[in-house]
Amino acid sequence: MGRYFSLHKINIHYFDTFEELSVICHRHDIDMILLAGATADSFIKEVELVKLAKQNTFLAVIPIVLFHPDPDENILFAAYQAGADEFIHGDWKNKLIEVRINKIIERHNRDMSINPSTHLPGPSLIESELTRQLNLEQEFAVGYADLDNFKAYNDYYGYHYGDNIIRMTAKIIKDIVFDVSRGGFVGHIAGDDFIFIIPRAEIDFICENIIKSFDALIRLKYADEDLDRGYIVTKSRRGDVEEFPILTISIAVLQNEKGSFKHVGEMSKMLADLKKATKLKSGSNYMVERRSKY
Repeated sequence: MGRYFSLHKINIHYFDTFEELSVICHRHDIDMILLAGATADSFIKEVELVKLAKQNTFLAVIPIVLFHPDPDENILFAAYQAGADEFIHGDWKNKLIEVRINKIIERHNRDMSINPSTHLPGPSLIESELTRQLNLEQEFAVGYADLDNFKAYNDYYGYHYGDNIIRMTAKIIKDIVFDVSRGGFVGHIAGDDFIFIIPRAEIDFICENIIKSFDALIRLKYADEDLDRGYIVTKSRRGDVEEFPILTISIAVLQNEKGSFKHVGEMSKMLADLKKATKLKSGSNYMVERRSKY
C-alpha cells in the first residue's frame, strides 16, 4: 500500500473496530482513515465506522476515504450519506487513485493549518511562505503584529467578544495588505499574533493605515462607560487588580535584502526581539529594524 503514498513518508496503522481506531487516532497524528472492503457485509461495517467517526469530535476532522472495487449507486450514496470525504473505486493499482489519495492528504494538511476563526494561514503555511520568499532571494519586508493587553480585554469581556477583536484585526490587516500588494501574504500565528509579508517600499503606508484603522474601529468594541473612563479594571497575569488602557496594536517590521537571512529561524528571533521593544512604547506603534542582522 505504501507505494500509493509516494509523496509522503507514512506509517500505516491497521484496525478492525471503532475502539481500535479511536486508540490509534489518540496515540498518533493521523492524516487519513482508509476503509476498504469488497463484500456487502464488510461495506455495511465500513459505513457504520464512518458514522461513528464523524460523530466523534476528535476524529471528525480526519478525512475518511472508502474503497470498493465495483460500487453501485446505492453503495456510493450510503458512503457519502454516512460522511465519507472521498470514495475511490476501480483498480487499486490505478495511478489516478495514487494521485487522489496524495491530494487528499495534502488538502487535509493544508486545511489543518488554516486558522478556523480568521481563515488565515497558520504557522506551518507561514513558515512555508517565508522559506519560499527567502529561496527567491528577493527583497521583502515581514510585519509581526500583536495586540497590547489583549488577555485583559478577553478576560474582562469574555471569549466571544475577544474573538470578534481577533477577526476584526485579521480583516484590517488583510484588507490593507491586499489592497496595496496583490502579491502580499497575511498569516495568523495564534491568538492575537499576525504575520504579513509586503514589498519594502510599502512598509510605512501599510503599517500607518493598519494602526489608523485599528485605533478607529477598536473604540466600537468597548462599553461606553469603559471608553469614558479610558480603561478597564481586571486582574493581571499575576492576579493583581490593575487598570488596562484601550487596546492598541504593535507592529515589528523586519526587512530582508538579498541574502540577508538564510532561514526562517533567524528572522523569527529578530522579529520576537523587535516586537518586545515595540510593545514598550505606549499606544499603537510600528518599529522597523533597519539592520539586516545583529
